[in-house]
Amino acid sequence: MFKKAVEAKSHQRLSGADRKKLRRSIKDKFQRVSDSDLDALLPPKAEIAVAKFQNRVHVYAVEGGFPVFFDVDGRGSDIFPTVYALWIVPELLPAFVLKGGEVSRFVIGGADLMFPGITVPPEGLPSFRAGEPWAVKVPGNPAPIAVGSTTMSSDEALKAGLRGKALRITHYYRDLLWESAEGCYVPNAGFFEDVVFEDPSSLQASCDSDSTDVTGETSTDQQNNQKSDGVVESLDVNELQRDSVSGLVPPNDGENDAVDGVTEGLSDLKLPDTASGNDPNDQQTLSTADIDSLLDKCLLQALHTTVKDKDLPLPGSTLWSNHVLPCRPSGITLDIKKSSYKKLSKWLQAKSTSGLISVKEDKHKKEVMLFSVNRNHADYSSFKPEKRRVEKSEQPSVQSTNEVRTSKTLEVTEIYKPSVHVNAIFSAVGADPGKLFSASEATDIVFTYVEKENLVKPTNKSIVILDALLCDSLYKGAIKKGTTYPTEIHKKDLGSTFVSRMQPHHVVTRGNESVVRKGALKTIQLLTERRQGNKKVTKLSGMESFLIDAEALASELQKKFACSTSVAELPGKKGHEVLVQGGVIDDLARHLIEQYGVPKRYIEVLDKTKK
Repeated sequence: MFKKAVEAKSHQRLSGADRKKLRRSIKDKFQRVSDSDLDALLPPKAEIAVAKFQNRVHVYAVEGGFPVFFDVDGRGSDIFPTVYALWIVPELLPAFVLKGGEVSRFVIGGADLMFPGITVPPEGLPSFRAGEPWAVKVPGNPAPIAVGSTTMSSDEALKAGLRGKALRITHYYRDLLWESAEGCYVPNAGFFEDVVFEDPSSLQASCDSDSTDVTGETSTDQQNNQKSDGVVESLDVNELQRDSVSGLVPPNDGENDAVDGVTEGLSDLKLPDTASGNDPNDQQTLSTADIDSLLDKCLLQALHTTVKDKDLPLPGSTLWSNHVLPCRPSGITLDIKKSSYKKLSKWLQAKSTSGLISVKEDKHKKEVMLFSVNRNHADYSSFKPEKRRVEKSEQPSVQSTNEVRTSKTLEVTEIYKPSVHVNAIFSAVGADPGKLFSASEATDIVFTYVEKENLVKPTNKSIVILDALLCDSLYKGAIKKGTTYPTEIHKKDLGSTFVSRMQPHHVVTRGNESVVRKGALKTIQLLTERRQGNKKVTKLSGMESFLIDAEALASELQKKFACSTSVAELPGKKGHEVLVQGGVIDDLARHLIEQYGVPKRYIEVLDKTKK
């Protein structure tokens, strides 16, 4: 679908009602998507833009980010996620796994997916209906490379002997939709190398979806089970990154070497963490005066680099989305509503009054148009456009990633200290009762005593006869008065009974920090409850037991869930409580398991909002 360039018919921001309608359509279309997944793709506080094309295709993107969804017919009934969106939420769509790299070269070349190129799992072909959206993955990698719709149901496919077309590809890795936002996608270290912008004029393709060029052409059918020569197992990451972002240029289908070069690296694609460039909270706080100054700077940068006299007259919305926004500094979300002008038209009128530009309102379109630029103006002449560079720092970034990984690696060990009940057994075998022992080491101690005293029952080797010392160690104080003490015990129960008479301790190690505490390891408690009507809040406590700093965790969760967080001391107890706005209890538990290595058995979850 995105093989040839087509100009966008219009660009606009979605209103609040349209945003809600889009979210409802996505939730109805994709049953797997959760509220947190949807917030990661369409942040609640970020502006959502839509680019409408002559072939009825609508492309939705977070302003200043990359495209996340596209609607084939523009009616909301045939919505697909982009490859970028699937890299953030890989499980958004079910996926077919290819048989190998020789098949992927056809998929990213624009061909539809054939059944002979699909790996059928041992449990059989998964169930699906005709017209369902599915993704395409390469073996051993969760990062999808394409998305499309099924051409037949699973029952029809089995009747056809798994022959013919399986998936009609609508969007794939390295097509024009992907390339339109290639420079905007800045994942974690190790995914791609940084982009180097040699000249600001190369930023003609905006990072917004407004500059996306699409087409209505469908891909031609090719047999995906063909094999190609020259496919290697690995790829230098440099081959996966452009030197700069330029206008959309249709790929040359005849250059197979370019396709091969991309295909070679599909197995090395890695998914980013859930934190992405779409997070609206990950930015600097700017005052109104700072935003006004930044607006002027971005406008002058655009007038020097991307706005050409031959392109005039230019609609104000196009000037803003395709020229001004791409010139803002990295990590800054530029919102005209937060400036002193409040509206784009008022800002352009003010610049026109100063003599820098000439604008006029189009009565038919009801939009301000840019007609001319005064390149002799003092502000224009004194401004020096900057060449933006992103310095490569591959090695430090890799080191910092490893340091973060090491700092979050958790090891929990349960150990035991001999109590007064079992001290005699340790002394009898020559072990130090003042040391700490693991459960297996303590079990070995008691079996060493049994072997030394020859307490195994001759007629039944699985039974241990209890002498006075061993009987007191196991049962003294635990048997009610008047009850007869047992005279023997099964070997399978001896170790656990002996360990239960010892004092439990635990060792928690995270990175280079280690601590030994008395007693059993306390669990992390997650609680969701309602406050002030229908609002939900999630509480987290007990994270100190796993060497997790409450303040650092609260700051991390604020960025991850795009919500407010706070830290408070637990009343009458030691430790802190982290409060997260919203019902994110399941996602928070998953975050603790995946990012901090907390075992699932140490997390208690209680959702009071569920009836």
